[in-house]
Amino acid sequence: MANPFSAFFKPGPARRDSVGEADQTRSAKAADGEAALRFADRVQVLNADPYLMVADARLQLISVFDDLRYDRADLDLLSGPMRSRVIQRLAPLGFSQRTGSVIENKEDDVRMLLPKFKALGASPFDATRDTARREQDYFILTPTQAACTIIDGYPLDDAVKRLEEMVVKHPVNLLRLFDFLEQKQSHQAFKKAIGPLMAMQREAVRQSPLKERRALR
Repeated sequence: MANPFSAFFKPGPARRDSVGEADQTRSAKAADGEAALRFADRVQVLNADPYLMVADARLQLISVFDDLRYDRADLDLLSGPMRSRVIQRLAPLGFSQRTGSVIENKEDDVRMLLPKFKALGASPFDATRDTARREQDYFILTPTQAACTIIDGYPLDDAVKRLEEMVVKHPVNLLRLFDFLEQKQSHQAFKKAIGPLMAMQREAVRQSPLKERRALR
């Protein structure tokens, strides 16, 4: 006798198709993850240039050397020579300039984003906050902007450790950073780290290789 409930059940193949689609989605995500890891390894070549560094691999931040000494009133922006340097060094990795604020590698589907200039008195903490970024994209920043992004991206102790490594390679305008610390707890807690970071940075600037380095012109 025919099953009276058979009309209410979908045939088996649809279930197999659904499972297959899920497997394909997982495989695509895994492939994207592997591609991102491979690119993360390749981009480390920028560290060979004393004017460039991967300031933070997890946050995907590229820092462009700015200067050895700062005044707290100094402008904090990527100058024309700083932009030219990073565009030149990214070209062998398959990048070309798409717009004034985007450098793109179409093959790897990765973009390097340069924050747009906002105003003379803009906070360096705002450099990346208003720029939409996909998971695989990177920011290209001044050392001070990169430092601010690290402060916002990590707990206090982790942020300090990362900045200890950074300030001896790419000095940061720590006084300007201090002036723009916000009232939130994480920023106020960071104040105690400014003094030791300044001492560490001053010592590094007195020694090679930093003491011979000059700002890009």
